[in-house]
Amino acid sequence: MMESGAHFCNSCGEQVGVDANGEVFVACHECYLPICKACFEYEINEGRKACSRCATPYADRVKDNDDTKVYENQTTMAAQINVSQDVGLHARHISTVSTVDSELNDESGNPIWKNRVESWKEKDKKKKKKSAPKAENEAPIPQEQQMEEIQSSEAAAAEPLSMIMPVSKTRLTPYRIVIVVRLIILGLFFHYRVTNPVDSAFALWLTSIICEIWFAFSWVLDQFPKWSPINRETYIDRLSARYERPGEPSQLAAVDFFVSTVDPLKEPPLITANTVLSILSVDYPVDKVSCYVSDDGAAMLTFESLVETADFARKWVPFCKKFSIEPRTPEFYFSQKIDYLKDKVQPSFVKERRAMKRDYEEFKVRINALVAKAQKTPDEGWTMQDGTSWPGNNPRDHPGMIQVFLGHSGAHDIEGNELPRLVYVSREKRPGYQHHKKAGAENALVRVSAVLTNAPFILNLDCDHYVNNSKAVREAMCFLMDPVVGRDLCYVQFPQRFDGIDRSDRYANRNTVFFDVNMKGLDGIQGPVYVGTGCVFNRQALYGYSPPSMPKLPKSSSCCCCPSKKPTKDISELYRDAKREELDAAIFNLREIDNYDEYERSMLISQMSFEKTFGLSTVFIESTLMENGGVPESADPSMLIKEAIHVIGCGYEEKTAWGKEIGWIYGSVTEDILTGFKMQCRGWRSVYCMPLRPAFKGSAPINLSDRLHQVLRWALGSVEIFFSRHCPLWYGFAGGRLKWLQRLAYVNTIVYPFTSLPLVAYCTLPAICLLTGKFIIPTLSNLASALFLGLFLSIITTSVLELRWSGVTIEALWRNEQFWVIGGVSAHLFAVFQGFLKMLAGVDTNFTVTAKAADDTEFGELYIIKWTTLLIPPTTLIIINMVGVVAGFSDALNGGYESWGPLFGKVFFAFWVIFHLYPFLKGLMGRQNRTPTIVILWSVLLASVFSLVWVKINPFISRPDSATISQTCTSIDC
Repeated sequence: MMESGAHFCNSCGEQVGVDANGEVFVACHECYLPICKACFEYEINEGRKACSRCATPYADRVKDNDDTKVYENQTTMAAQINVSQDVGLHARHISTVSTVDSELNDESGNPIWKNRVESWKEKDKKKKKKSAPKAENEAPIPQEQQMEEIQSSEAAAAEPLSMIMPVSKTRLTPYRIVIVVRLIILGLFFHYRVTNPVDSAFALWLTSIICEIWFAFSWVLDQFPKWSPINRETYIDRLSARYERPGEPSQLAAVDFFVSTVDPLKEPPLITANTVLSILSVDYPVDKVSCYVSDDGAAMLTFESLVETADFARKWVPFCKKFSIEPRTPEFYFSQKIDYLKDKVQPSFVKERRAMKRDYEEFKVRINALVAKAQKTPDEGWTMQDGTSWPGNNPRDHPGMIQVFLGHSGAHDIEGNELPRLVYVSREKRPGYQHHKKAGAENALVRVSAVLTNAPFILNLDCDHYVNNSKAVREAMCFLMDPVVGRDLCYVQFPQRFDGIDRSDRYANRNTVFFDVNMKGLDGIQGPVYVGTGCVFNRQALYGYSPPSMPKLPKSSSCCCCPSKKPTKDISELYRDAKREELDAAIFNLREIDNYDEYERSMLISQMSFEKTFGLSTVFIESTLMENGGVPESADPSMLIKEAIHVIGCGYEEKTAWGKEIGWIYGSVTEDILTGFKMQCRGWRSVYCMPLRPAFKGSAPINLSDRLHQVLRWALGSVEIFFSRHCPLWYGFAGGRLKWLQRLAYVNTIVYPFTSLPLVAYCTLPAICLLTGKFIIPTLSNLASALFLGLFLSIITTSVLELRWSGVTIEALWRNEQFWVIGGVSAHLFAVFQGFLKMLAGVDTNFTVTAKAADDTEFGELYIIKWTTLLIPPTTLIIINMVGVVAGFSDALNGGYESWGPLFGKVFFAFWVIFHLYPFLKGLMGRQNRTPTIVILWSVLLASVFSLVWVKINPFISRPDSATISQTCTSIDC
């Protein structure tokens, strides 16, 4: 722990020092990055003109005066850093742990732990004195050599591991100008629409106005968080030069991989096995890699498939590392249609590749045999090889299970090299306990890994997402292990990329616009949102700690509209933070002291009341205090498995902060958005990493029904967050640690399902207008025509400029636009109603899907037709708009020349709906003669109903009375 008033450089670790005026030296006035003058001048000389943390140009802060640099507002800056220091700039905070001073002080008011620490230090000093004579006998290193080593290490420390690459001003400035122009045009457009009502169709006009205002609001929420997009570049070679020096043990941080699976019949074990194999063969030191597989269904099939996977890994891992193959998952490596001899010069490669491919085919046969055997469960349940019953025969009532397949217990590959750890975990489940699905399983893995390996970083993957880039972990470490950038990082998020999607990407499965446009924009604010997989976490952030360098708190800690006159932190809060800093210092000192009393340590931990937050596990609590990871030396290795079983018990989380303030947050099926939101509300930042070779790849549902159900799940999770206490509209304002544009982005993630209501209404309006002969827009004037033309041009220009800086194709943008309509009128609509039912009546509605067999051809799954209720609303919209178009042309033919002018506007909007729903229509039809009978019946029924409404009933047109008819008849000369 640093001394009070001292400030250390984030690059070289030396004291920042003061300037000529005696003030604390400050380089960046935006984020107050602690950096010494020597490192700052080195960065300037190297051509880095912007802050490495916030990308603020140094040129705006520096003035050249008589060959010296004068830094403005240093008094304010020094005061700011001192305030940050007082509240624990370099200390670790826990927002959920309250320390009671009476428990920490004795009767005289002095801290109880202070005397204990002093006694332990005395013991430590005695041991050092005994070892001192040995050090004197060692040969001294020449002073010149020491100086060279120090200089080279300082130069390496000054080199950044990553760099922010802002979008060029020639592309970004026009983009921002068009956004502002579009906002102005929208204001003028709404002024015209509101001041020019359509009296003959007032209800239709009012509906359209409400829908258009909501669409404009949604556009603002989606557009402005993309105001400052950035790109990032990593330097893996510098990472290796700094942390992997020749002849020395690797200093890279350890990483725990989490793989989650539930049902092996829905999530094939072969896919999970390939994901595990890609993790075990990753390009990273083997002693730094641990893979934990969570089997939340307690399936013996998953367990046995991992046994086979661990055995095959002994051959596969050395083969991957020997020939540096990519990707390191056998299924996708052997299925590549490329020249596999490219860049391979070793003569034994072809022979070994053929042998490995043969071994993999045999491995697949064994896995498939296990799957075939598991199709029918025996009446007495599954039995293991030793004759005992499988503990997980009842997936809802079974004990916790842990099996270490690979690790330090002598597991080596066929060449005798050590293999990474592979651990099977199935948490305990009992009736009457809430298990919280995936979020609960991930939290169980956090505790198990903390007890067994306790790596400082965690990388979580879905079972169908494999490591496509073996250097992906190194890419993440370029941010997390950077002494400047990594201090306040809670996670590094990678984009999701997918295999097995058709070229046209009919249902926008790749989601390119979100991953290549929206996420880049968020990276320029406070960081991308957490999207559930392909994310490397800082374990300390998951524990609910605040970042080491706290941002400046606003003057008002109350509501944004009601400023408070209270200071940022009152005296009691500052005192409590100081106490926490002292306690943290004492805990960290324990790791430097040998032979301290175990009973005294346990008393110290209990005094801190960490059990109320983390649960009743001394080993786990001590692991949370180890910022750099590693298993506590005091832990008994023979008791670790027993302790790991304890922390995955179904009752372990009761009366703790798990799922509320620490770990994956409960309360929504989209726990990823909620978890990332809570971290960034504490002041953490995140980073978006997009290496040239995609880091991870997965499989996406490419047929229509599965895609809609995936979108339904995401939308339902957003609705649940909207109705929870964690809604971004009102949560996390105190402290001001979440930036406003970042909050807008989170508001957008929970509000977008509600757009389905105005979207359905707006897609219905063209058909109603065509059937009734009325329109939502009055006769257009020159001003109105100019406004409509300007609005359409601004929309097109914004999209074009967005494509320029993001690199997204026009086809991807159009597919995204189409599926926004398809998902909005189906999955989002059902999610809103299901969310209301769940909130008001506690009814949890599930929409089941019945699948038909797929073709064996490529993309055969694309043509599978699965009937689901989600297909009803889009089908209805397509039919009524088609009927409306036919009705409109019929009326125009009967009405004469003057009827064609108003028809074009109505038909244009109807075709807008049909073109956006065209992929849905194409998916609904499938291939020739493959449309389900029920779909045909629904189409015929709906078409007949709406045709009758228009032809026979026709309630929208007033009928002439009998007197008018008689007068007309008498005027006819027969």
